[in-house]
Amino acid sequence: MPVTHEVFNQAEPLIGYDAAARDTPLQESVRRLADEPTAAGLSRIGRLLGEPDIQQWGIDANAYPPVLKTHDRYGHRVNEVDFHPAYHELMTVAVREGLTGTPWADDDPHAHLRRAAGFYLWSQNEAGHGCPISMTYAVVPALRHNEELAREYEPGLTSTVYEPGLREPATKQGLLAGMGMTEKQGGSDVRANSTRAVPADDGTWRITGHKWFTSAPMCDLFLILAQVEGAGVSCFLVPRILPDGERNVFNLQRLKDKLGNRSNASSEVEFDGTVGWLVGDAGRGVQTIIEMVSMTRLDCVIGSTAGQRAALVQAINHARGRAAFGARLVDQPLMQSVLADLALEVEAATALMTRLASAFDSGESEFARLAVAASKFWVCKRSPYVVGEALECLGGNGYVEESGMPRLFRESPLNSIWEGSGNVISLDVLRAMGREPESVSAVTKELALAAGADKRLDEHLDRLQLSLQEATPQTARRVAQDLALGLQASLLVQHAPSYVADAFCATRLDGDWGQVFGTLPASVDAAAIIDRAFPE
Repeated sequence: MPVTHEVFNQAEPLIGYDAAARDTPLQESVRRLADEPTAAGLSRIGRLLGEPDIQQWGIDANAYPPVLKTHDRYGHRVNEVDFHPAYHELMTVAVREGLTGTPWADDDPHAHLRRAAGFYLWSQNEAGHGCPISMTYAVVPALRHNEELAREYEPGLTSTVYEPGLREPATKQGLLAGMGMTEKQGGSDVRANSTRAVPADDGTWRITGHKWFTSAPMCDLFLILAQVEGAGVSCFLVPRILPDGERNVFNLQRLKDKLGNRSNASSEVEFDGTVGWLVGDAGRGVQTIIEMVSMTRLDCVIGSTAGQRAALVQAINHARGRAAFGARLVDQPLMQSVLADLALEVEAATALMTRLASAFDSGESEFARLAVAASKFWVCKRSPYVVGEALECLGGNGYVEESGMPRLFRESPLNSIWEGSGNVISLDVLRAMGREPESVSAVTKELALAAGADKRLDEHLDRLQLSLQEATPQTARRVAQDLALGLQASLLVQHAPSYVADAFCATRLDGDWGQVFGTLPASVDAAAIIDRAFPE
């Protein structure tokens, strides 16, 4: 075969590197909020991310999505989902690294932060399998509303053993948990749910109805919401396999054909006399399950930050390896402005998500209640913009599936919808402010730590105080946005290099910015910001 051309001026594949060690904002945050050993320990996952075979797991898990198996060859209903082996490899590492319920059983004072950093890193490879990982982490505090059930299931939920397959939970070394809240007629309005639960003679309940979005249906147990006559919406634990080894009624109707998140099975489920156990008091189902939702919202922030980081790293790698018009792309002023702008966004999200995770280590529940909701709104909303701009940095190559960028882009809107879409989550910010004023005090105290350090931040916080006092449903999105921006700027002003904090405050708070990425002020040290984001 004649050789017609040689391949040159292409970026090298991003392999053989430590994703944790080359993430300066992450390293600094973890060292500050925890310690050096915790930060150094992240390299165990970081090095895995640079392995080509492991990167292939993420590709394969999405190229060969899960398949629903409603019946066996003889016509018996089995309600199972088959996954590609790559999915199980991803799950094995995630569980082994303690990314599920392990922090709830760990006496490490930084267990939640360590787990958050690990979840952030591992999600950069493949996001879909993170759904059951996140729900298993989040279920533990809600399950503790029933001490007997917590004693029975917590050992499996906090295990570091991944053991797929439907078997009686007591016989398994590791368990996974899911959640079923929404129904087709109500969506986020769970009080409109029609699923009903009636008490049985043996102390259990019989549940009849449906759930419109139940992800990871091959988990071992689920928290679901159902109406109890005379009480209202209540929370129940529903295992796939009952204590006697029989299969519970958990009829999978179909799997959702989603925009992204292809490796994760999201299903519609029908209950017909399904056995469940009450968790918490009857009629207080929303209050019970909201503890699980709060933790999964934290993971939405972490997961969105991870997707932004994965896209940024690919964009910087491409710009360093490709030349145009006589210079490397990364040395061209306008490309530098774009990459630095993206890096500012990702560093601010990283600082915020690590601070949120550390709040669970230190028991700052009032701070977390409001800060997680506002952060979930803002950071998740930013993802499609960040990932879309990063994709464009690769030009046509970024639009091609082999680059991996289309998968990141399809994933980017998900966390903004999951666990409360924009309107729901911003209204929840107002609800927290009204019902739990101590949460406002806690966030205000956090913001005050940076008072006087930057005039632009001080002015933003003055405006924020006024908007908090005058907040209405019509201004809920603006309030959530400004809370999150204030928290991000406060953290950067206190802890990031001055060239990072100054650029963030000038653009995000003071208006010296256009309406697209790459419109930084000329005074910004773009090259330094890029090198900090991903050192060569």
